[in-house]
Amino acid sequence: MSSTATDTAHGDGHGHDAHAPSGWDDPHGHGGHGAHDAHGHAEPHWLIKYFWSTDHKIIGMQYLFTGMFMALIGGFAVYVFRMQLAFPGMSVPFYGRVTATDYNALVTTHGSVMIFWVAMPVLIAALGNYLIPLMIGCDDMVFPRLNRLSYQLFLISAIVLIYSFFVDGGAFGGAWTAYPPLSAKAEYNLTPTGAPLWLFAVALEFAAFLLGGINFVTTVMNSRAKGMKMFDVPIVVWMIIIASILFMASVGPLIAGAVMLMFDQTIGTGFFDPNKGGDPVLWQHLFWFFGHPEVYVVLLPAMGIVAEVITTFSRKKLFAYKSVLYTAVGTGGLSFFVWAHHQFIAGIDPRMANIFSVTTLLISIPVAEMVFVYIATLFGGSIRLTTPMLWALAFIAEFLLGGVTGIFLGASGADIYFHDTYFVIAHFHYTFFPIAFIASFAALTYWFPKMFGRYMNDTWGKVHFWISIISFNCIFIPLFLLGARGDHRRIYDYTHFPDLMKSGMQDLRILATLSLVVLLVTQVIFLVNFFYSMVKGKKAEQNPWKANTLEWQCPSPPPHGNFPDGLPTVHRGPYEFSHPDRQEDYWPQNAS
Repeated sequence: MSSTATDTAHGDGHGHDAHAPSGWDDPHGHGGHGAHDAHGHAEPHWLIKYFWSTDHKIIGMQYLFTGMFMALIGGFAVYVFRMQLAFPGMSVPFYGRVTATDYNALVTTHGSVMIFWVAMPVLIAALGNYLIPLMIGCDDMVFPRLNRLSYQLFLISAIVLIYSFFVDGGAFGGAWTAYPPLSAKAEYNLTPTGAPLWLFAVALEFAAFLLGGINFVTTVMNSRAKGMKMFDVPIVVWMIIIASILFMASVGPLIAGAVMLMFDQTIGTGFFDPNKGGDPVLWQHLFWFFGHPEVYVVLLPAMGIVAEVITTFSRKKLFAYKSVLYTAVGTGGLSFFVWAHHQFIAGIDPRMANIFSVTTLLISIPVAEMVFVYIATLFGGSIRLTTPMLWALAFIAEFLLGGVTGIFLGASGADIYFHDTYFVIAHFHYTFFPIAFIASFAALTYWFPKMFGRYMNDTWGKVHFWISIISFNCIFIPLFLLGARGDHRRIYDYTHFPDLMKSGMQDLRILATLSLVVLLVTQVIFLVNFFYSMVKGKKAEQNPWKANTLEWQCPSPPPHGNFPDGLPTVHRGPYEFSHPDRQEDYWPQNAS
């Protein structure tokens, strides 16, 4: 039993069990409302029950729903500025005319929100909080109150960011990378209040994830089920742990840089101002030293999700489990030595550019190895094309396109031409969209029956999948073509640049924008399916996919304490499918 016993006994500290929401009570009386009702305590207010809960499942849901809400903001921002690019000067439906200042703020908001307030909370915080205790066979996180504080800080960061939209001058307009001097001087970015608020929101978000990462690592190290060895831990848990360690190891320099940038913005220091002896390229080093490991902070959980899905729906043991694990660790380590490939035209020493070209090409090797391991797992399997499996397969295909196009940008000579063109935008989205959205959809459709005890509608799930994937490719393949023709990014109105309005270029921008509108509208299908199925979906059994990991061996949805019949004992690894010594094609970790 982990150290959560104190929290289990005392709940929210006021005589209530803050863990157990309505419908999630422990049917065996191991800490549910029944134990409290016997002492005459009233049902806690819903605000106490949900916002002040220390139950890892509720905290995971809080992160999930907050991330989904922020995705709507990020999606609306990209809709508005893409409409401006396709139809410059026209009034955008639901927004109005887009000024140059609006454009800068919208681009900044879209990038910041999708990375820091969507990808990280959904892939790491939501799934990590919900799945880790269930998959390692414990009752909760080691530090439940720290877990609650983590979400509360994250929520405050989101509120601060949203508040920055309404201050004088509007939201920060210095791009999500916040390069000075644009980000450091209000007369350049024209957002004197929005800029420091953006920095403050990012700082709060980082603090939240530092707390969460400490909790994740400590819980897995100390609260695994009896008999669960390190190599019996599911890959998705390993990936979240490695990602958390990566985040904690890389974020320090950026926090220092953020403090310096805040001082430049507010009290007139010159850390990044050449006129005062500062260096704007220093910010680039501090930002990308964090920024490139950050790609792997969100990539690794996505790779873990895909591993869980493809093993279940190909009914095969994960090929080379230990190789995947060692490769993930090596990828994380190597990610600290590639950051300057973002700076090939920033004036760095060309000899260093050669070194970073080599490390950039090297890091593609372990990532490719993981993808080929997944393909080997699929080979010869009894594949079922369920909705989660379609998303997992799409992740492999689309991410490979992102990886291949990254080779061009990793070569310093080619990057001189491609840098800051729409080729970079397309490459980035072929890596990040599979991570942030395709993997998230795979996870949500796969674990939905466990989370809510009901199925999502499979037909509508596949409709959502196919339209999303087709429209996604119709957005970014045209942007590759535009980038190859020299189409520069961060331009508000291309009609001011005749060389960028040559035959067919605007048509490609219109195609990409209309495809984006289709992609965004298609997400309504998912949202309706998701929320309708939560209450009206077909009831799901405890282990609908016939999977082996421990979360499928407890009721759906899991009650307070997770395992009402006592914590499980583990006898084998997580991927024993189609074992020759067993009649059934799956063998749960806790089955004797």
